Amino acid sequence: MRGTLVIIIVNENGVWNTMDRNQQGIHFMQEGKWEEAASIFMKAIEENPKDAVSYINFGNVLSAVGDNEKALKFFLKAIELDENAATAYYNAGNIYFENEQFDEAKKSFELAMRKGLESSDNFFMLGLVLLQLEQSKLALPYFQRSVELNGNDAEARFQFGLCLANEELLDEAIVQFQECIKLDPTHADSFYNLGVAYGFKEEEEKAMSMFEQALQVQPDHLLAGYGKKLIEKGRSDR
Repeated sequence: MRGTLVIIIVNENGVWNTMDRNQQGIHFMQEGKWEEAASIFMKAIEENPKDAVSYINFGNVLSAVGDNEKALKFFLKAIELDENAATAYYNAGNIYFENEQFDEAKKSFELAMRKGLESSDNFFMLGLVLLQLEQSKLALPYFQRSVELNGNDAEARFQFGLCLANEELLDEAIVQFQECIKLDPTHADSFYNLGVAYGFKEEEEKAMSMFEQALQVQPDHLLAGYGKKLIEKGRSDR
């Protein structure tokens, strides 16, 4: 990994042991040992203050424990040290998104993409922030790319489906909602939106079935309950 700090301990016979502080810190993070991880990354920064990766990793620890304000400073410092640090832009974008600073989040995710971050997560978040900015048509290709890179992401499938439905591409939306349910059979909102899509296509039996399945998964799903009542009322009025 470019920029990682490697400490090589040698003896008279040559290399005796190699310890990568960033890798060690990441290992601690994976185990949920946040204090140990923070300590390792801080040592890495102290020993090599121009290593952007260490700042990104330390920012990840701060973000994981809920200190987003400080985490953002470390991500921005990483960008200052390395303007091509794509993951720093992505991580900063996530914090901007959580803070509902959607314009800043959009810029960060776009920069991450331009700097070479071809990850399903970045495309997904870029699509999500465009939805928040009420630009669903622009969000479509990013959700599509996210799904192409990771077809097992149920939420990406769902959001892609919503975008397609908003653009009145109902058949394509139905495919995505169905794929979402295959991945997550408890995704009540996908069942509900399938019901809505089938309702628009005037496929009443399928719509009713989807609303009922949404309610089986989530009995208090108000919209699915309302959809079911509408169909029942329509039948009783005939």
